[in-house]
Amino acid sequence: MNDATVKPTNAPPRAAKKPSAITHHGITVADDYAWLRDPRYPTVDDPEILAHLQAENAWFEAAMADQKDRIDALFREMRARIKEADTSVPQKDGDFLYWIEFEEGAEYKKWWRRPVGDKDDKSADELILDEVALAEGKEYFRLGAISVSNDGKRLAYSIDDNGSERFTARIKDIATGEHLPDEIPGTLSSLVWAANDTCIVYSLANEQWRTDNARLHRLGTPVADDVELFHEDDEGFRVGTTLSANEKWLIVSTSDHETSEVRLIPAADPLAEPLLVKARQKGVEYEVDERNGTLFVLANDPHENFRLATAQLVQPGDWTTLIEGSDAFYLTGFDLFRDFYVVEGRQGGLDTIEVRYYDDPERVEPIAFPEESYSAGLGDNPEWAMERLRVSYQSMVSPSTVYDYHVAERRLEVLKVQEVPSGYDASLYTTERLHITARDGTDIPVSVMYRKDRASIVSAPGPLHLYGYGAYGIAIPPGFSTTRLSLVDRGFAYAIAHIRGGDDLGRAWYKGGKLERRTNTFNDFVDVANGLVERGYTEAGRISISGGSAGGELMGAVVNSDPHLWGAVVAHVPFVDVLATMLDASLPLTPGEWPEWGNPIEDETAFELIRSYSPYDNVRAQDYPPMLVTAGLNDPRVTYWEPAKWVARLRELKTDDNVLLLKTNMGAGHGGKSGRFESLHETAEEYGFILWQMGL
Repeated sequence: MNDATVKPTNAPPRAAKKPSAITHHGITVADDYAWLRDPRYPTVDDPEILAHLQAENAWFEAAMADQKDRIDALFREMRARIKEADTSVPQKDGDFLYWIEFEEGAEYKKWWRRPVGDKDDKSADELILDEVALAEGKEYFRLGAISVSNDGKRLAYSIDDNGSERFTARIKDIATGEHLPDEIPGTLSSLVWAANDTCIVYSLANEQWRTDNARLHRLGTPVADDVELFHEDDEGFRVGTTLSANEKWLIVSTSDHETSEVRLIPAADPLAEPLLVKARQKGVEYEVDERNGTLFVLANDPHENFRLATAQLVQPGDWTTLIEGSDAFYLTGFDLFRDFYVVEGRQGGLDTIEVRYYDDPERVEPIAFPEESYSAGLGDNPEWAMERLRVSYQSMVSPSTVYDYHVAERRLEVLKVQEVPSGYDASLYTTERLHITARDGTDIPVSVMYRKDRASIVSAPGPLHLYGYGAYGIAIPPGFSTTRLSLVDRGFAYAIAHIRGGDDLGRAWYKGGKLERRTNTFNDFVDVANGLVERGYTEAGRISISGGSAGGELMGAVVNSDPHLWGAVVAHVPFVDVLATMLDASLPLTPGEWPEWGNPIEDETAFELIRSYSPYDNVRAQDYPPMLVTAGLNDPRVTYWEPAKWVARLRELKTDDNVLLLKTNMGAGHGGKSGRFESLHETAEEYGFILWQMGL
């Protein structure tokens, strides 16, 4: 941190200490800040709690006041890289072409369509959903599900206007613009049309924010009369419904983080007896689709990197392997079409898309891409009889590109390249794929981007920003970001650490960072940072880091273990009170999270392990780097009191005078502010904080 860094002149808020403790397995854990959890949650109206959060927000505003000009400038340059009046590439679905548009200055989208036969007649354009109008006057707005009926006459959609992720579903007559009286509050799911467009299948969030059901609503009838098609009794599982690619089947899936079970129901007759594909078996995950009486099954047995198998509807649990699982190729998904199917996966950590054929299993046609490091995947391909596949592509230096892949010709056609209105010259930048050896000998992939003239911008070694997540088997692709340029153009290298806990290199990579191996994730991140220092990309204390949610847990762990490495830390909605949360089965996510973190209620070993790394429980008297922490009052995923408690304990114990800020969005949830520019302002604040604390 630069010695000239400006600090707020007033004293930061100090949360009251109120002795409290929990005891499990004969071990008592003190928690003097447990009172910051409102006992009426999800209602938060305790005056003392609200006053403390508001005091922290006031402290944030005061501390950042001198950075306002810098933040405004960052916001302007970030906004200037966004094409304000923008349109997606139209895609055909049935009788219509569908697309979305952003108007100049608009925070939200408008959804349009046009009859296929009138593709060049703008007078035929039909506005089917106006997010701008729906969001008017709301502090927060988020569109959840959106689904056009099969006959194209009606639109089902759901919205959340407070960040709680409890959505209200509505149904609209597209021709008249009028809403049907049907209104379904409390949904947390897709909206699937069934029974010849007379019904909607959805899932409700229960009091613990768990979707333990699939329900059928018949249009024009009271919601109270809706029929429960399936109920899940295991509190750790979640239920979801999709439609098969040929639109013949409702696919009702229930799963936790390591086990799944699927039922099929005829879409034309949703009250028919569900067909169980295969009963759940602990540790076995599978997905299903159907074509001409044959089921296609993606399953992680017997190989953890998944295989693709087939089965007949009459014997749905008798699976015959079509594509073997392998260590080299991680099979992540498949899509069925009338004349061919598509397999997606990763090889060496890079995305792979292959077209395959039902009548010729040996015929494999991979789609070739132009760079050595990139992110690619299937886009929106809604029709059964596709001849051209919509494909998306980007890299850390290549803006997002939309292709049509002509299957018969094996040819990519560029439809749209992301425009950067203020200008972007890819030739000024370079990207690398490094491998840095962790302390246990494992090679960790790292994607790095920087300007080719970086050495002339800053004295080497320069500043570096390191991002990580490392949980739930979620890979962080080396994609393009216009906001990232605001750091890179100021001399930063920007690195993504593909640490264990994600599935960047396959399922074993995920398992290598969960449960009893969780600390590998934190060690990998620290070892990547040290490796980048050793290779001359930066030096200790000139590294800024960021992560959110489980990535926020990562931030909390590494500031406890290696605080000297970091020049600035941003932890978004951080999952830092891991032990207390995993000990509380009443919280929305906890039972479903035990397969990821362990169950410390029943397992003393899990209790001890979580206690050993839980960031909140391991804050100690030492110097900490400058930190910016965010929270959402309505966040159901990482509850607001986790970051609030963490900051309170940090303020109590840390021995430095570095800046520590907590900003709680009082009208938002896990994702922060909604709207493309409102959320951009929060990124400008984050980068402003980093530049300030790095002395730049």
